[in-house]
Amino acid sequence: MYLFKNVSGLRAFLEPFRTKNRAIGFVPTMGALHEGHLSLIRESLAATHCTVCSIFVNPTQFNQQADLEQYPRTPAKDLQMLYEVGCQAVFMPTVEAIYPPGLDTSVAVDFGQLAEGMEGRFRPGHFQGVAQVVKRLLDIVQPSHLYMGQKDYQQCFLVRHMAQALALPVEVVMSPTVREANGLAMSSRNARLNPEQRKQAAIIYKTLQDAGAWIKQGLPPAEVQEKALQQLTIPGFRPEYFEIINGQTLQQLNEAQPDRMVVACTAVWAGEVRLIDNLILQTGS
Repeated sequence: MYLFKNVSGLRAFLEPFRTKNRAIGFVPTMGALHEGHLSLIRESLAATHCTVCSIFVNPTQFNQQADLEQYPRTPAKDLQMLYEVGCQAVFMPTVEAIYPPGLDTSVAVDFGQLAEGMEGRFRPGHFQGVAQVVKRLLDIVQPSHLYMGQKDYQQCFLVRHMAQALALPVEVVMSPTVREANGLAMSSRNARLNPEQRKQAAIIYKTLQDAGAWIKQGLPPAEVQEKALQQLTIPGFRPEYFEIINGQTLQQLNEAQPDRMVVACTAVWAGEVRLIDNLILQTGS
């Protein structure tokens, strides 16, 4: 496994793969790796000739300075995990390498309504920061395949939209969410939960599953959302939103759409830790 901290070194390493038209897989992360990240690495290893994982805590996608400062950082452990899983290259750049003075890294893509609901409503500027760093990393790595987790459904959807809007030569692959034994979606932020919170957080996945059952029973989406918010409101937990959306437009559903992709999405505060999750309730026709 090779470790690169500057752009030129990584590009030189990847050049032979490009000249031979070999597939390059890319998994962007902010570190504090877990099995969810490793599942993306394995998927890339199985489908491409070279897998690159980046570890970069991107400051432009945090709308609260405290959240940026408290984000878990475990570089030594991360590198060991990547070595053991068989990742070929790791990119750990500095902020200056990603955003060098004089380089315009802004992204001219209008996400419109796609970025207005859910995360966009509660984290202003978040998706512009995500688009900025992902576009910059794609320009550096130039992969054929980009692997992202379904846990960040809206984020993955917007990155795919950006790739299409800018005609980027990359396939965005959304991989299933990896969960802990109690159903809690694996996340770097889980490391900040105490044991009791971690146990209680199982209510999030259970509520997503219940929402699917309520939809099948014929309850209107608005009623399902209300029931879910009530169920998630337990001591120490504060749901921020629970929405039933069209998975192909990200817009809230007002009525059942049996022929469309339907996704339940939620964000819940467990103490001082914000957790997000989603579940595809219908795949559509």
